[in-house]
Amino acid sequence: MYTQEQAKQLRKDFWILFGKRCQVVPELQGRSKKWVLYDTKISGLDLKFEVDRQSAKVMIELNHRNESKRLDAFEKLQRYKPLLEAGFENGLVWDFLYVRESGEEVCRVFVEQQGFDIHRQNQWPDIFNFLIDNMLKLESNLMEIRDVLKEEIDG
Repeated sequence: MYTQEQAKQLRKDFWILFGKRCQVVPELQGRSKKWVLYDTKISGLDLKFEVDRQSAKVMIELNHRNESKRLDAFEKLQRYKPLLEAGFENGLVWDFLYVRESGEEVCRVFVEQQGFDIHRQNQWPDIFNFLIDNMLKLESNLMEIRDVLKEEIDG
């Protein structure tokens, strides 16, 4: 087991090494930013990575503070389910209500790999590959519909 400080440092080391791993990904070469993440150009819609002691996730998160706007955006996103799930053998998980540790309610659309543990450094190469491969797909799929989705969500 790790102390709280050791676990914090381990997470920091993980993300630093992940950033270095991303530098050698051919699909990310020449980009001004490695990933779109918070810069989707759609208000309240972000792309995120999440890794903990049980799993790794790559996701779209709808985090608009206004519940009706957030749920409306989720419904609009669902219209493009076939396009968003392209390339994902088992589809994506569509969760219209996820409560963060902070108590904030969000909607999530994600792909998850169970069995990954951020504390197991021997798993890091596999976790990195999972995150990179799936974010490339999810980001590409979202970018195909971004303009029309932005118009529908942001008006």
